Amino acid sequence: MRLRLADTALAVAIAVLAVVAVAFSHVFSGVSRPADGLGFGLAAVAGLALAFRRRDPLVTLAMVTASCTTYLLLGYAYGPVLFAFAIAVYTVARYEPLARSAPAGAVAMVVLLTHLFTNRAAFSGALGLLPGSAWAVVPFALGFIVRVQREAVARERAEEVRKHAYDERLRVAQEVHDVVGHGLAAIKMQAEIALHLLAEKPEQAETALVAISRTSTEALAEVRSTLAVVRQEDDSRAPAPSLTRLDELRRRMTESGMRVELTTTGSPRELPVAADLAGYRVVQESLTNVLRHGTGNTATVRVSWEDDGVEIAIGNPAEEVQTNGGGLGISGMRRRVTSLGGTFSAGPTGDGRFEVRARIPLEARS
Repeated sequence: MRLRLADTALAVAIAVLAVVAVAFSHVFSGVSRPADGLGFGLAAVAGLALAFRRRDPLVTLAMVTASCTTYLLLGYAYGPVLFAFAIAVYTVARYEPLARSAPAGAVAMVVLLTHLFTNRAAFSGALGLLPGSAWAVVPFALGFIVRVQREAVARERAEEVRKHAYDERLRVAQEVHDVVGHGLAAIKMQAEIALHLLAEKPEQAETALVAISRTSTEALAEVRSTLAVVRQEDDSRAPAPSLTRLDELRRRMTESGMRVELTTTGSPRELPVAADLAGYRVVQESLTNVLRHGTGNTATVRVSWEDDGVEIAIGNPAEEVQTNGGGLGISGMRRRVTSLGGTFSAGPTGDGRFEVRARIPLEARS
């Protein structure tokens, strides 16, 4: 609506300016046709046609070209009526594809130049051809440049949207991988314990089965919460993963038959949500890797709170931890931490241990 009102205002302004110029044309040119009703009408039509320039650029150009050409063929004075022609050409180049705008602009220019043979105020020969064609060439070039620039901006925005969507899908895949991978690893270990004890100590096997049920329930709730965030839904069935919930993680790993020693130093402080989640996922994925591939099923987790961030170290007695090649394990942890401006390392320590170490700044970038 605002664009339509703006076009209408522009059309009225050009029409009024053209009509006023026709009224005083005899003052500036003695060779031009005196002002009369026909001249006023042609000037007004050329200006008012611009009210539809964005709605139908080609029809608008045709109307303006016909009015301006007739006006000049009849010998009326040059003036603001040509502004209407220039705006119409610009509009066609701006809003129509080049395959349509270029032929339309060329035809409009040729038609307009026919007045050079009848209008006594026009320059003859090449002297008249150059300024006459400029009324079409210059606005067409400006309109085409603006169109190309706007299309380039639109493509950049579309690419940003696609990149954002890809990053979001990757983030969700990472979240689901961490949650499901951790849950399945814990369930597998608990199931093996249950199978081992079922025949000789069925009462202890029941404990492992209860742990399986609880672990699967928690994993499903966390997956639902992750997907609810993607769908922008309010889902409070599972609290958001956080470094403040490491005790719960240690409890689940203990139920899976793994011994985890958790040590916290310094004063915990509030981290950005993304940083808090990344720290939790680093611990979770590291312990899951130990459960899957480590030796001894023991691990140490150290969380050191510092003035400018938090440092996390997870170690276990193994020279290396396999991560199934191109999986999302260590590479996913590294991507999480470095994307927040932190540092990440994973490898043997030289004393028969494998350690994952991450440092996340307090002012983590989003």
